[in-house]
Amino acid sequence: MSYAPTPSQTVGPFYGYALPFPRGGEIAPAGHPDTITLHGYVYDGAGNPVPDALIETWQPAPDGSRAGAPGSLRHDPVTGGVIGRDGVAFTGFGRVPTDADGHWAVRTLPPGGVSYIAVAVFARGLLHHLYTRAYLVDEPGDALLGALDPARRTTLVARPEAQRTYRFDIRLQGEGETVFLEFQ
Repeated sequence: MSYAPTPSQTVGPFYGYALPFPRGGEIAPAGHPDTITLHGYVYDGAGNPVPDALIETWQPAPDGSRAGAPGSLRHDPVTGGVIGRDGVAFTGFGRVPTDADGHWAVRTLPPGGVSYIAVAVFARGLLHHLYTRAYLVDEPGDALLGALDPARRTTLVARPEAQRTYRFDIRLQGEGETVFLEFQ
């Protein structure tokens, strides 16, 4: 007889019901003329989309400041439920789940002082989340990009698509695996 794994025997995803919040990918203030879209797909080692991953992004404001505005996780004063952003302030932080096809998207402003947006990936089977960068341009003088061979370097550079839209796919392992960063 075979039994299905119990939660104590798996890594998740048990966070999907609580960690995403309303408008978590709407980082740019509503209607801002400089808004860009960063989107992509998360793929597993076999090249299949991951429908239950969670993507977090962090970045400086367009002026290079890193303080951000408080308020990504605003709560309703009556119910206590998370109501998300106010639609006006730029916090520099985003959190979105992938959809059934493994797709994710954030609408943000271009980062100031750097050419990338920091990304963290939470997904089933990962004991620890993964960190990477989505470069909006292939920055010739960047120390990280300069240390990589050209094939690995391309996994960090988002592809421009339509006006002000960039595609950044994340491959968790296998051929074309995204470069992930290790912090100690």
